[in-house]
Amino acid sequence: MTPRDLTAESIAEQAHLTASRRKFLRGLGLAVALPAMESLLPRGINAAVAGATRGLGTTASGAPLRMAVLYFPNGANQKCWWPTGEGAGFQLNRTMEPLASLRDKIQVLGGLDHMNATAGKDGGGDHARASSTFLTGVRVKKTSGADIRAGVSVDQLVAQKIGHLTRFPSLELTCDGVRKSGPCDTGYSCAYDFNISWRTPNAPMPPEPNPRLVFERLFGAGPAGERQKNFARRLGQQKSILDFVLDDARDLEGQLASRDRRKLDEYLTSVREIESRIQQAEKLGAAADPGGETPSGIPAGHREHIRIMCDMVALAFETDATRVATLILAHDGSNRAFPEIGIPEGHHSLSHHQGRADRLEKVAQIDLFYMREYARLLEKLDRTKDVDGNSVLHNSMIVYGGGNGDGNRHNHDNLPFVLAGNGGGTLSPGRYLKAGSRPMSDVYLAMIDRFGIGGVDRFGDSTGPLDSI
Repeated sequence: MTPRDLTAESIAEQAHLTASRRKFLRGLGLAVALPAMESLLPRGINAAVAGATRGLGTTASGAPLRMAVLYFPNGANQKCWWPTGEGAGFQLNRTMEPLASLRDKIQVLGGLDHMNATAGKDGGGDHARASSTFLTGVRVKKTSGADIRAGVSVDQLVAQKIGHLTRFPSLELTCDGVRKSGPCDTGYSCAYDFNISWRTPNAPMPPEPNPRLVFERLFGAGPAGERQKNFARRLGQQKSILDFVLDDARDLEGQLASRDRRKLDEYLTSVREIESRIQQAEKLGAAADPGGETPSGIPAGHREHIRIMCDMVALAFETDATRVATLILAHDGSNRAFPEIGIPEGHHSLSHHQGRADRLEKVAQIDLFYMREYARLLEKLDRTKDVDGNSVLHNSMIVYGGGNGDGNRHNHDNLPFVLAGNGGGTLSPGRYLKAGSRPMSDVYLAMIDRFGIGGVDRFGDSTGPLDSI
């Protein structure tokens, strides 16, 4: 096919096939996927890609369209969260100050509700309902037994439609524990508290808390058992994964233009840096528990745990390993302390502030702690160039929010919600949009449409797509 033979549809098809068939560096049980590089694109695609049309799971340029959701628990200090003003003239409040440099790449959405998370006849259990309703929009069945029932979450609906385009349909991550059964919140199963992603109404997608296992999944080859054996062999040789793919990388460098050689070097440096941080966490874990058979590899500090997980989401998006990811920063109801910022009290306890200024101040500091990590991920995605010359952030929709409004009230209206990225040019960031009082599902319905997924007229408790995003 020559450039003059390329139609808009064939360009989009060819571009997304190129993005989903990345070149790999291979070594001992490794498949290190590479980001898109101009030198490796089929001739004619690079110059003509801007004229492409939007296809399934792609932007109008033919680049991959991504979606990630970061969930934070226990509501927010409302007075410090919401911006002042409206539209493009909004002013960020204290909690969102870390987003100042990204102001034109985010939109704060107000007036989004999850009425199916309210008590109704089900009584207590707002934390369980907050997390399990957040991406499903349905009222979950109140049970602490095995007969759980929620709904298919928006990330899984999208993954089921476009997951065949990538190595992994989706990634589910957490910086918290994982509980699959038993009672957790006033008669609700722990499955509701510790999951936001649901493959079917009865089957949540348990998130992975261990960075090492995520890393091996992204860069290891073969099924899980084989990856574990190969990791043990590499560990025995005390080498970085990059040592095993060095010859392949050197061969590839000869095919690359200077700009792509720099991109390859930066990418491999990022991989090595993440691997080193995971190794450091494993060493610290072994020192803390010398009798443990397998160090967990989970960083002792909450901030570092979040950063490693966010960095792996960024790498997965850059290499088109997946286009759908969720990350639970902590489960709703989490009573984690924050020694990193000098707060020894538990988050959940503080969220029941009863209007006390000292508690509200600490809640605001915790909100700011989480927001800084969201901003860090956005900045990383904004620095990363995509196949079409735009940033990965431009070609993404990155949600940040929670299922409780004010932790003291346990309300589920006007929920905290930020949507970052341009959705490949289909979103209108750089503003504070007050939606009135609409189901959050209306936003998800509009996001589903941007993936080119047809035939989805309803989602959760939606009333219609919030197309104005």
